[in-house]
Amino acid sequence: MAKWGEGDPRWIVEERADATNVNNWHWTERDVTGWSTDKLKELLLGLRVEGPEGSCEVTDVPKLDGEASINNRKGKLIYFYEWNVKATWTGTSKTGIKYKGNIDVPNLSDENDMDDLDISVVLCKDEPNTPLTELMRKEGAKKVRAALGSYVGHLKSEFTQGMILPTANGAASKPQPSQTKVKVDKTQIGPSASAPPSSTGVKISTCKFSLKETFLTSPDELYRTFINQNMVQAFTHAAAVVDGEKGGKFQLLEGSVNGEFTELVPDEKIVMKWRFKTWPCEHYATITLNMKDRGNETELKLECKDVPTGEEDRTKEGWKRYYFEAIKQTFGFGARLY
Repeated sequence: MAKWGEGDPRWIVEERADATNVNNWHWTERDVTGWSTDKLKELLLGLRVEGPEGSCEVTDVPKLDGEASINNRKGKLIYFYEWNVKATWTGTSKTGIKYKGNIDVPNLSDENDMDDLDISVVLCKDEPNTPLTELMRKEGAKKVRAALGSYVGHLKSEFTQGMILPTANGAASKPQPSQTKVKVDKTQIGPSASAPPSSTGVKISTCKFSLKETFLTSPDELYRTFINQNMVQAFTHAAAVVDGEKGGKFQLLEGSVNGEFTELVPDEKIVMKWRFKTWPCEHYATITLNMKDRGNETELKLECKDVPTGEEDRTKEGWKRYYFEAIKQTFGFGARLY
């Protein structure tokens, strides 16, 4: 993952390790196929959409072919998963007529982004045509995609702890979560990083900006993404310290970003003091995140004030890329940008 605000642009390709234990590197591997099967069923069963024609609901998940595992190799967590998902949906018209259909997702894999999933929705053979099929193809498929993205998010957040890597002297060290295949390191947004300027007591000129974004998930899940340490580590692909309580402090991207939560309203609002380490000492911007439930989506409005003049574009683009886009890619909450 690019280190936001520090270093020179460099792309480092991290390939999957061979099965051979080269240079006496130790690794651990955990099979999470059973856990994944239960989690996928939990997330899919009961998914429901409604429209003028009636309602549709996922009522069964008869087939989950595949496997999932987590590998700790050379201090990095690598997630492998590949699934062929088949589910059954039941539609009920406004007049009470029942219809049945199938959902097929053949390519849920660590090699595919959530936006690349093939989600096929069809009626069962011999069922009469119904507008509910189109409802399920449009709105139902969105919910299925979001649920599968949530599975990936849970996989990465629930298993970032406990995968301990033995070292040469026998001590154990915590691994850092990583992307499966590609890691961006030390890409800078804005001027070259240097030691933080000394505090001079002079008031600095500041500016403010706002952003609006839509995520295909619920407000509670999006809220948790910002304050849960494991989820933050998952979407930043780096070690992080996050104390998700009022007054709790956070530090991301090897200290390039730090701050403190000053107000937390569960599932609705997060207010934080936030800064780059290259800003004048003890100078923080105030960032407010407001979340609104929009049915199948959550609208997030960001208000940022007290950003040092000249840092606006860097901060704004950083939030778009290293928070919003990274969260969508990691957890499958993808939606169009405003």
